[in-house]
Amino acid sequence: MVSRAERSVLGDWWWTVDRSLLAALAALMVAGLVFLMAGGPPVAERLGLSAFHFVNRQVLFLAPTVAILLCVSFLSLRHVRRLALILYVVSMVLVLLAFEFGPEIKGAHRWIMLGGVGVQPSEFVKPAFVVLAAWAFSEGAKRKDMPGPLLALLLLPITIVPLILQPDFGQTMLLTIVWCGLFFVAGLHWFWVLGLGGLGVVGIVAAYEFLPHVRARIERFMDKSSGDTFQVDTAMESFARGGWLGRGPGEGTVKRILPDAHTDFIFAVTAEEFGVIVCLAVLAIFAFVVLRGLTLARRNDDVFCRLATTGLVLMFGLQAAINMMVNVHLMPAKGMTLPFISYGGSSLLSLALGMGFLIALTRRRPRAESLDGNGPW
Repeated sequence: MVSRAERSVLGDWWWTVDRSLLAALAALMVAGLVFLMAGGPPVAERLGLSAFHFVNRQVLFLAPTVAILLCVSFLSLRHVRRLALILYVVSMVLVLLAFEFGPEIKGAHRWIMLGGVGVQPSEFVKPAFVVLAAWAFSEGAKRKDMPGPLLALLLLPITIVPLILQPDFGQTMLLTIVWCGLFFVAGLHWFWVLGLGGLGVVGIVAAYEFLPHVRARIERFMDKSSGDTFQVDTAMESFARGGWLGRGPGEGTVKRILPDAHTDFIFAVTAEEFGVIVCLAVLAIFAFVVLRGLTLARRNDDVFCRLATTGLVLMFGLQAAINMMVNVHLMPAKGMTLPFISYGGSSLLSLALGMGFLIALTRRRPRAESLDGNGPW
């Protein structure tokens, strides 16, 4: 235990960080490994890999994930912004390079190979985008000579147009909703909020009309007879078979035929083996992270911290909600991971950066330090 009287970097961090948030995130990481032990082996065996291939790789990625989260949580407000800017620029360059040099997977160019490792750059764009948009809105609120809302407005199309071209409609929708949430929390007029809502509806209609894969997913969601609904139907069967208490670890059978049992549909595998009660417990942890983050944001006097914290927990909560809603057939299928639960190296490292930013932004700081960290950069 670190003494409260100890004046060191580690001591200051321990007594200013929100330890309940850290505990909730640690619980999700541990739960992810346990659930992956259930969903990973059948997929690995179908691909001709060793049974615990995905579990071992997840453990391998968890080490840098924890290190990144903790290291980023030590940053000052100024360094959070600087790291977000560097991360955004590098990630957007990689997104553009993926069009030319990335492999085509399921008709999309979302990945790029770096040193023999596949990286999905759009995952790293997300936390950086939120921090930069929050900075732009906050500077506009504090300084009349700073066109903050205009910069934030330009940031959105610059970010989502390459994602639409990949195409990656899910990430585009997630970033747009988070941006609109920041727009609303920044206190801008209801006229603009309603206008953005109208543009969002137009965007969804346009995606339905001009993107065949989006149209197919929406139609399958609305009418099962219009196409293949095998994954969603199988996921729903998992919940029915598992009941409240589940069939027991390793006793699930639906995971053996579910193609994405280790990623998009790991929540359904969890339901069959561990039961609906465990799924509700996981949901409660996600809800706690979001509500705790919003509570800390409301208590913070600094506009930038309040907006960035709100945006980060909104993105975290929406991603979790979208994944779970797809699993229970409450929205059209979308390839989006369940944070810290689903298998995926890029997803884990991106979440580590985002939650590291969150922990850093919600640390208790003397007022003088907060003001000192709120210069332009």
